[in-house]
Amino acid sequence: MSLLATPSRRFLRPWGLVAAALAVTVLGLVPRPVGGSTSPRHEVPADVTVQAYLRPAGSTLTVLVRVPLESMRDMEWPRLPDGSLDLADPQVPALLREAARIWIAGYLAFEEDGRPLPDETITAARLAVPTDRSFASFAAASTSMDAPPLAPAVRMRPEVALLDVRLEVPITDDAARFTIDPALAHLGVETVSVIHLVLPDGGERVFRYVGDPGPVQLDPRWHQAVLRFVALGFHHILEGWDHLLFVLCLVIPFRSVRGLVPVVTAFTVAHSITLIAAAMGMAPGALWFPPLVEALIAASIVWMALENVLGIGRDRRWTVAFGCGLIHGFGFSFLLSESLQFAGGHLLSSLLAFNVGVELGQLVALAVFVPALRWVFARLPDVRAGEIVVSLLVGHTAWHWMTERGAGFAAYDVGLPAFDAAFLADAMRWAALALLALGAAWLLSNLFDRARRAASPPATDP
Repeated sequence: MSLLATPSRRFLRPWGLVAAALAVTVLGLVPRPVGGSTSPRHEVPADVTVQAYLRPAGSTLTVLVRVPLESMRDMEWPRLPDGSLDLADPQVPALLREAARIWIAGYLAFEEDGRPLPDETITAARLAVPTDRSFASFAAASTSMDAPPLAPAVRMRPEVALLDVRLEVPITDDAARFTIDPALAHLGVETVSVIHLVLPDGGERVFRYVGDPGPVQLDPRWHQAVLRFVALGFHHILEGWDHLLFVLCLVIPFRSVRGLVPVVTAFTVAHSITLIAAAMGMAPGALWFPPLVEALIAASIVWMALENVLGIGRDRRWTVAFGCGLIHGFGFSFLLSESLQFAGGHLLSSLLAFNVGVELGQLVALAVFVPALRWVFARLPDVRAGEIVVSLLVGHTAWHWMTERGAGFAAYDVGLPAFDAAFLADAMRWAALALLALGAAWLLSNLFDRARRAASPPATDP
């Protein structure tokens, strides 16, 4: 929800009704063929799952892909009177290869040690029934690609059929580092891809993503992983409105670098602790935990806005920023947990790189907020009134987020945990995390006290 979405809803409602009425009128005037259209509708499937295996061996990179046949749109499949596929039609093999060429092969690109590889060649394309489990492993999927096609007696509609495709790409070294740029999001409204990299030694590395992830280094070098996660953290902070509004609330009462140093430092240290801890598996795995954190993030913005409005808490602002930073760190970790699969063997450096990206994003936000607020407040007759108005606007937006997210959290049945060995292990990890947070807060307190004493002028005897 944007900052202006709620206040403008009443204003836009009448104009929205007028626009809707005009749209209905225009659509009613468009002539339609008598009896309706006889051409089939090729709608985009809502949810599509793509399964793929990549195996470099010798001079060939073998790619096995399985997609739902219904995602191959604008293809006219031969049908029987009952609507099922006519597998006896001699055009079926050619149509399958054509669908693979148009909808799959053209959307995959590969690199070997940074060098673009030649276009892939389609060496097999066949149909599979929904109950086929051959893609449970590379060996089974590879064997099924050479199996005879489905018998003509099989009755199966295109909406439930699966298309299996084998692609081959020439390579020079199967031990090289490969990159894939899969752009298969067009297959559905939401496309989930699961890619298995089968290593020469028989091991596997699995990647799962939604939409188009861009180029993916299947076995990245450390600097590739670092650059990727720095960019990920940078974009995450700048695209997250809740985190940006929290930073804005931090800036409103101070608007100076000197005053912001303790606050921003405390927030940074705190969210770094919980971010890394969550990435190491110390966060609860319950389904209710992410909605709870998102609701608490919104509540932290409301709390900070109220402090700005009431003009309280400025002397202890760093402590509040530290406590809220612990919550925001868990929020950062939710995105990071989905992306650590792209870190390869560089987990720690990727964690640190993501955190660096977040800090860079915060610095950019501060570089915008601080001069902008100075410029605005310098032109107001009452600076205090300006602080209150801006804080109320931010708090109003965060209040709606808090109530919406709180309702989502309330929908979960949060029961008491089972007091067993697993609970004891979790409790010990949380106790360790709490001690780490308390230790960091104590160190920051001593650091800020020393800095304050050093900045204060020495007392002089009369």
